[in-house]
Amino acid sequence: MSAQKLRGVLSPVLTPFDADLAPSRPRFVRHCRWLLDQGVGLSVFGTNSEANSLTVQEKRALLDALLEEGIAPGRLMPGTGTCALGDTIELTRHAVAAGCAGVLMLPPFYYKGVSDEGLFRSFARVIDAVADARLRVYLYHIPPVAQVGISLGLVERLLRAYPHTVAGIKDSSGDWSNTEALLREFQPGGFDVFAGTETVLLPTLRGGGAGCITATGNVNPAAIVDLYRHWSDADAEDKQQALNETRAVFQKLPMIAAMKATIARFTGDAGWAAVRPPLVEIEDAQRAELAEGLDGRGFCMPNAAALAA
Repeated sequence: MSAQKLRGVLSPVLTPFDADLAPSRPRFVRHCRWLLDQGVGLSVFGTNSEANSLTVQEKRALLDALLEEGIAPGRLMPGTGTCALGDTIELTRHAVAAGCAGVLMLPPFYYKGVSDEGLFRSFARVIDAVADARLRVYLYHIPPVAQVGISLGLVERLLRAYPHTVAGIKDSSGDWSNTEALLREFQPGGFDVFAGTETVLLPTLRGGGAGCITATGNVNPAAIVDLYRHWSDADAEDKQQALNETRAVFQKLPMIAAMKATIARFTGDAGWAAVRPPLVEIEDAQRAELAEGLDGRGFCMPNAAALAA
């Protein structure tokens, strides 16, 4: 994997689909290029990528598409965590071979109430099976969705066992006290803490954190990057508040469908609105509500024409 250490703003890249709900390679590549142009790294195959609705083969093909189009693997943190140990190993090996800067790894999440011992064995099996010094694992803590979390004790044990491999965490717990604890206990040792939303980007950076991996990086990247780059400026609190207000517009609706509808609107490409079942597109009234909320904030997507076919 790349020696470059990932920091800053990354986005769990939305996955566009064709009419038959196959991943749309051209749209995907254009969107990734647009994000990179805005200063955002690519956490492909995250929650907002509908990653758990994609097959292993589809993920491999999309990652290969980015590499074939000349996108630098050092800007990539693909999600490789699945419920099946073998699938996680395969995706992680593929990312390492591609030279990606790191992988974002969910715990196996189907069985609930599992122990830290079981989760440690799962992560350890993947790391040992890949057996490559280039591997950098970023843990993905999202208990509101996965219902299986990554405790501070588990982080500590993994760092003892794999100090050069376990590189950081995305904390999507929605619990600032947990993020604070991660920053306090592990960031000083070089374990990078990424907030799971830009709504706490400023306090994360003030606590020494690495940045954020955030859904709305897909649609509001430049403003989020601006705060990351200027978090010590006098107007940082105002920038944080503006980000929070824009995020709130999207959070009133199903986020993935709302972001895709926004891209469809600003590009004029109606195909961007497609989601895979069990998700559904937002309805006409919801699209109108979304447009009104964004327009009221003067929201725009710079150079959205680059995303159009």
